[in-house]
Amino acid sequence: MKCSDASGNHPNPRREGRRRFILGAAGLAGAVAAGPESAARAADAPHRGVVPEAGAAVPFHGEHQAGVLTPQQQFAGFAAFDVRAGTRDELADLLRRLTGRARTLVAGVKPDEPDVAALTTEQDRLTITVGVGASLFDDRFGLGSVRPVGLTTMPAFRGDRLDPSACHGDLSVQVCARHPDAVLHVLRDLTREARGLLRPRWRTDGFLNPPRPDGAPRSFIGFKDGIVNPDTSSSREMRRLTWLGSAAGEPGWARGGCYQVIRLIRLRAEAWDRVETPEQERFLGRHKATGAPLGGRTESEVPDFRADPQGRTIPLDCHIRRANPRTPETADSLFLRRSYNYDRGLAPDGSLDVGLVFCCYQRDIGRQFATVQRRLEGEPFADFITTTGGGYFLTLPGVRDSSDWFGSALLGT
Repeated sequence: MKCSDASGNHPNPRREGRRRFILGAAGLAGAVAAGPESAARAADAPHRGVVPEAGAAVPFHGEHQAGVLTPQQQFAGFAAFDVRAGTRDELADLLRRLTGRARTLVAGVKPDEPDVAALTTEQDRLTITVGVGASLFDDRFGLGSVRPVGLTTMPAFRGDRLDPSACHGDLSVQVCARHPDAVLHVLRDLTREARGLLRPRWRTDGFLNPPRPDGAPRSFIGFKDGIVNPDTSSSREMRRLTWLGSAAGEPGWARGGCYQVIRLIRLRAEAWDRVETPEQERFLGRHKATGAPLGGRTESEVPDFRADPQGRTIPLDCHIRRANPRTPETADSLFLRRSYNYDRGLAPDGSLDVGLVFCCYQRDIGRQFATVQRRLEGEPFADFITTTGGGYFLTLPGVRDSSDWFGSALLGT
């Protein structure tokens, strides 16, 4: 489920901001996360969403960017930047350079190549996914008239404690790979390639725990995480729930992109650990050992809420019931979830600083993520988590070929 996070204590991000970006601490993302139930339907085998141990490089070119439907790699880094370009032409040049370097890194950089800042191979199965934030559409670059309809600044939801220095940004970069060092090397390399035109705003790293013994992996609350998600192999389902199209009311340049929500959710681990397992299960609506809905046997079982209208088996206010009521009226609020755990050691007060880097993709943040988030307000599990940062972004359409670049359609308008 959604391994969220929250503790009342937060390190001073202004003091540690830039050092934290370089070292990979984290800044970022959060709202009372919608758990695995916030996605469409159970996949046949949830653990198939994790990239296998070997394979060729993930293709860089295409209608959509990799890193959205790509099966989840074991490690991920999320970063947001403020753009320091002074003109629209400088912004276009920046995006061209980032595209060229990303293309090279995804394909693999050989040790004997000149001026190498990062070594990556195709076995890293690297994906680099770039998005834009609402602040890019201010008056600096003349883009206000083509701002995406649904792109806004992420608000604070009930229970959030957002740190302004760990939120939002002009550009977002998501890097996923099979190895943690590849994630860090790539973020460093892209920052260098920007040549001072990008200023790091916040960053966070995450990882997936291996499935035990099989099925979906577990988060730091001890429950299976990511049990339910839309069928990413269905182009029809992805057009309905994820990709922006001509009928979405969005500017033409955004077609093939999607909205991304990133939220860092801290878990009050010590408080959660004091709750007995049966009570934890009632909060979440699933059995801890198997991941099955309460009263069920396997994690892939779909709960039948209509057969339990009074909530005698699965409580009415539990997480899975609030996040995904499974009614015709709520079918369009589902979204694609792609989250990671984080562990930053100890907070200044000695408590554990662990939680979830919540990430999801959709066509309409208001209709999908925000609707689910509001349904989760007041759930019992909310007392154990706190969102501290993150942002809303629009993941740019894919880079079509070797002559194309991130944002070409946007800056060509």
